[in-house]
Amino acid sequence: MALVAALLVPALTDASHLNMAILVLMAAQAGVAWNMVGGYAGQVSLGHAAFYGLGAYASTLLLVKFGVNPWIGVLAGGFIAALLSLGFGWSCFRLKGHYFAMATIAVAELVQIFFTEWEYGGAAVGLYVPMDRQGWLWMNFATKLPYYWLALGLLVITLAANWWIERSYLGYYFRAIKDEPDAARSIGVNIARYKQVALSVSAFFTAAGGSLYAQKELYIDPNSVLSTALSIKMALVSILGGVGTLFGPVIGAVVLTSIEEFTRIAFGGTGRGTDVIIYASLIIVIAVFYPTGLMGWLRSFRERREARAHADRQMAAPSAAVQTLGKEAS
Repeated sequence: MALVAALLVPALTDASHLNMAILVLMAAQAGVAWNMVGGYAGQVSLGHAAFYGLGAYASTLLLVKFGVNPWIGVLAGGFIAALLSLGFGWSCFRLKGHYFAMATIAVAELVQIFFTEWEYGGAAVGLYVPMDRQGWLWMNFATKLPYYWLALGLLVITLAANWWIERSYLGYYFRAIKDEPDAARSIGVNIARYKQVALSVSAFFTAAGGSLYAQKELYIDPNSVLSTALSIKMALVSILGGVGTLFGPVIGAVVLTSIEEFTRIAFGGTGRGTDVIIYASLIIVIAVFYPTGLMGWLRSFRERREARAHADRQMAAPSAAVQTLGKEAS
């Protein structure tokens, strides 16, 4: 049903709403990628912008400096990010809990500083994606519609990877590491290895999303693809929708992107930072009332409705039996 609705969106929206739909899909894809390590494996990374930015810079630099096709650049950026995740994990997985989250922020900040000072990569000025070659071969278009299909396709691929992981032995290992690490270790699960597997797969898909962002926006700089705010948004999309669930990040992306667009339209430049205030309020509400996210709330709502329906049927059954006996007696 959701896929059918997504396929119908281009036919039912104008250009401005189509752009918002693209932003929703891209945020959802980044959230689903983050969910692989933050949701299933329980390793709350707040430095995923490092992988996102690396994917964006890798594909853009390969195109600008060497004329490499962006499709190859997407894969190259993903593999480079997966390699970087080895050092990322080696330095951060030695820590646990909030110390791990703080360490991921520190590593991401170092990556941002590096690209800000790296003259070959455009430094703080950034890089422009050339528009001299257009079409599907070069992933460069004059209209928004092709980017919508690209964003939808990447989201579907990332969801499919998540679905496979969720139902494979990796998913069982990841959840064991998240919920009962000592028990997982006692039955022979190599916790460090599978944490790294989760991070590397997550980094690959996060970088692919960064590459698509670069191609859509035609410009990147360290602030747009390597900021800590971007890392927090990736995590918040999953936390709001429901960590460790398949479609939770998609729901979270719809809500958060809608909030961003609403505050931008309603307040313009004067409302700068309003979305962050709303983000913080959502985090507080979720943490206090719905720690399992919107997916958890929907699940509990459905269970309560089914329980009420079952109770109504149970109450109706004796009444029906009495009426039947009354008819027989008469």
